[in-house]
Amino acid sequence: MSHDLIRLSATQAVAALARGEVSPLELVEAAASRIAEVEPAVNALPTLCLDRARDHAKRLMRGEGREREGQAGWLGGLPVSIKDLTDVAGVRTTYGSPIFKDHVPERSHPIVERIEALGGIVIAKSNTPEFGAGGSTFNEVFGRTRNPWNTSLTCGGSTGGGAVSLATGEVWLAQGTDHGGSTRRPGTYCSVAGLRPSPGRITRGTVNNTFSPMSVQGPMARNIPDLALFLDTMAGWCAHDPLTYDAPALPYAAAVATAEQNRPRRIAFTTDFNGKLPVDREVRDICAKAMKHFEAMGCVVEEFAPDLGELDEAFLVLRSQVFVVDRELQMQSHRDQLKPDIIWNTQRGLDATPSRLAWADRERAAFFRRMVAMFAKYDVFVTPGAPTPAFDVMLRNPETIAGVKLENYMAGSMLNAAITMTGCPAVAVPCGFDQHGRPVGLQVVAPHRREDVALQAAALFEAAAGLDRMLPIDPRPGTVPPASMA
Repeated sequence: MSHDLIRLSATQAVAALARGEVSPLELVEAAASRIAEVEPAVNALPTLCLDRARDHAKRLMRGEGREREGQAGWLGGLPVSIKDLTDVAGVRTTYGSPIFKDHVPERSHPIVERIEALGGIVIAKSNTPEFGAGGSTFNEVFGRTRNPWNTSLTCGGSTGGGAVSLATGEVWLAQGTDHGGSTRRPGTYCSVAGLRPSPGRITRGTVNNTFSPMSVQGPMARNIPDLALFLDTMAGWCAHDPLTYDAPALPYAAAVATAEQNRPRRIAFTTDFNGKLPVDREVRDICAKAMKHFEAMGCVVEEFAPDLGELDEAFLVLRSQVFVVDRELQMQSHRDQLKPDIIWNTQRGLDATPSRLAWADRERAAFFRRMVAMFAKYDVFVTPGAPTPAFDVMLRNPETIAGVKLENYMAGSMLNAAITMTGCPAVAVPCGFDQHGRPVGLQVVAPHRREDVALQAAALFEAAAGLDRMLPIDPRPGTVPPASMA
């Protein structure tokens, strides 16, 4: 019975809850059984809160906590995972850092409060790199999270644990965050869906960089309708976040249901931003072939990308300022406990001059204007979800991409980070597998605040490709394929 339940999509499970065919407690127990079965192989959910989840399920079954039942995004007792960057009241929350290895917050983050108020049941904390910094999910507190398609490979970062918890059927939905690709790249590596929404779409709660548009909260799911459902749960105005605004009148789940009537007419597609970014040749080929699904629907697909300019350096400059806000004080008090990547990012920000910051903002604004000009002609913009398939789990990043040596651990993230700089919403959707069986995905980008457009296009592609029907999977052992030089 439990295996049947974990194979339900989130949308199917919520419908079954509404019909009374399954109880919240039965879903909690099904998830707990699956977690016990697969966790030794993947290490996706290192902190469980099963008794807390069971208590929440029983309250819902007694009719308590149902004040928002019937609203868009109502989950009705569906278990979810919460990234270990995000506070859950009474549950160990480490941020992946030895500095906070014993931290137990008294109050939940506002996004957790919102999810729970709409019937989501927190069952576990998902693993993350230290403070979410890194393209591979590992830390000194909980160790490494492994890719279920091949456990010798990384699941990506930084919402790696969330992506794996979905792919293996431990949960139906996963909350994540995204700065330089932290929902999109794990989604691509694990063949699940991830969304980076426009800044302000979802509350970031009480973070110190509360006026920055760089890092956002976002949903992850096994398919696009489930992703839209969870976005409905998470979206909306929040008093704690000055960038937030009201959720749209038409729920995202309803928008996705009308995807067939809202096909994109013209799509801009690029594999490497006019040769500016290194991308593995097989990834380029797989993504280009996948675009034929859109052409078969009658969409016009044209190869086009706005000029990146010097956006890669501008991203590092502005990203480092976020680290100064977040980590400067910890650098002063706990430098010996911070990993080198965090020290590098923070020190880079401390060394930046006002003139350099002004230059970076001008570069970002110029690129955004080029994106706006592109969207005047094209409905959506599509790129690969990552420049390579998943790499060795023992590495913090690939050493090279298509034969190009990476100068730093963020150098392989610009396919995603370029979109971060625009504030545009982007959806990662699976599109195929390489010759070694590693997942490959697309990144579907829409104009600012048009998550509905991105989700509709991704839903159409997903329905044609059918890869979501392969999930959930049992973890598979394997070996690390050789690095591609092409």
